[in-house]
Amino acid sequence: MNFAPYIPQLVRQLRGISPFGGDIQPARVPLFAPGSGRPTLPFPHPWNYKEPITLLETYFWGADADSGPGRHNRYLEVPGFSPIFVTRDPRVIRAITTDTGDKPGQFDRDTLPTTGIARATGEDSLLYSNGQVWRNQKKLSAPPFGKTTLFQPEQFHEFAATFRHTVMQRLEALHERLNFSGQSTIQLALEPEIKAVMLEMLTNNFFGCTLTYEEIVARYVPALERVIDHIVRDTVMNRLGIPLRRIPGFTRGLARIKEDYRAFDELTDLVLAQRKSGAGLWRQFKSDVPDVALRSNIKVFLAGALEATTSYASWAISHLARNPEAQEKVYQEIKGIDDYTPEALDQAEYFGKALEETLRLTPALYFLPRRATVDTEVVLSDGSKLTMPAGTHVLLDVWHANRHEDHWGVGVTGYPALDYVPGRWDNLERGSKENLHFGFGHGPRVCPGKHLGQLEVALVVGAIVKIFRFRALRRQNHVKAGVSTKPADGVLVELERR
Repeated sequence: MNFAPYIPQLVRQLRGISPFGGDIQPARVPLFAPGSGRPTLPFPHPWNYKEPITLLETYFWGADADSGPGRHNRYLEVPGFSPIFVTRDPRVIRAITTDTGDKPGQFDRDTLPTTGIARATGEDSLLYSNGQVWRNQKKLSAPPFGKTTLFQPEQFHEFAATFRHTVMQRLEALHERLNFSGQSTIQLALEPEIKAVMLEMLTNNFFGCTLTYEEIVARYVPALERVIDHIVRDTVMNRLGIPLRRIPGFTRGLARIKEDYRAFDELTDLVLAQRKSGAGLWRQFKSDVPDVALRSNIKVFLAGALEATTSYASWAISHLARNPEAQEKVYQEIKGIDDYTPEALDQAEYFGKALEETLRLTPALYFLPRRATVDTEVVLSDGSKLTMPAGTHVLLDVWHANRHEDHWGVGVTGYPALDYVPGRWDNLERGSKENLHFGFGHGPRVCPGKHLGQLEVALVVGAIVKIFRFRALRRQNHVKAGVSTKPADGVLVELERR
């Protein structure tokens, strides 16, 4: 191998010279910072990978003392490796997500943080693939989830009716549990209930399966939970990229996860089997490609949609449980809504703001990965520029961008950035490009299931608010994060029938 082309880069790295140019100069993050109080090292390893939010915070340790571009833009560079650029600047996030694609000079999705997902679902999916392969996957798989398809009157009313029936069945079961207890209130963690409802809606209502609720709760939800946990662990720990199928199940844990992956495959088979009859969304799928070409994307939709919608709905309930005034405003607005049409939801303005505020403060996707495939120039809306070298790994830190006082605080919205206040959206310019929370990503690689997710979450959260009054049992609303973010307490609430 010819190492000559890498020598100038290595010399620059050893001298500590920044590889970035332009008006926006990111500040360098030291690999080791003894005595700084920094919570962890600035890269994932076996002892910190379960705390990715803390890992991102490490990049901005002490950054608020910086008054320049380094306040929100940081980088790590280790000799011999490509630089890692991390930003919590919404302007930079918007510019990079907008300039994402397969054309020369554009950013592409960085596959490094999703290697575990690729091993679990396959590489030929919308989530993992890049370049023309990604474009082909998008053309093949995304249309049934689009707004123009989902919100066609006949299509929408059919989905809305089946969704509403599923949700009401599960909430009535909660009501019966409350009655059976003989108490006026009941305490329980709602996240497991939400997750089961979300998977039932996705498999039965959207894909046309006929799974029983008992199968979903007892087999498929637990299996998918463990598969998703394994994906995160596999990404960090499996540096050799050994597929799980090649690892003997000689321990109880390995045998268990192998069985979970079999359940995942079984669920995928059940979904694909509905294609022949044209059940659910399959009526909208106009392609003669074989099932094997769709398999990876179906797996991504099953695991990813379950994670994202569960996160979204769980956070919405969790915030409303800690904000009784906001909860009551939502109730007063939606108590008369029986048909969750797009028009009805548009009229429920405060409810919409409560959901927007949920995505701002607690997005399911806490960072978006990108990679500079060539030497790339980023141009912001004000004309500022940032240049970065080919191979740079880019972490768009949505979580901290959405929670920083500079971007969403009193000076901008009238309220502290860390507070859950749906009313802050009254103070923002409607449609402004400055008010993006990136809850579903942004740009060409925006989540294709955005509109389905919004519909599902509005139905679930709206139905819970209409039937129950609820309050959180813990004051603090801490976060746990893996593939997505969730409330750390599992949405532990006290429910009371309205």
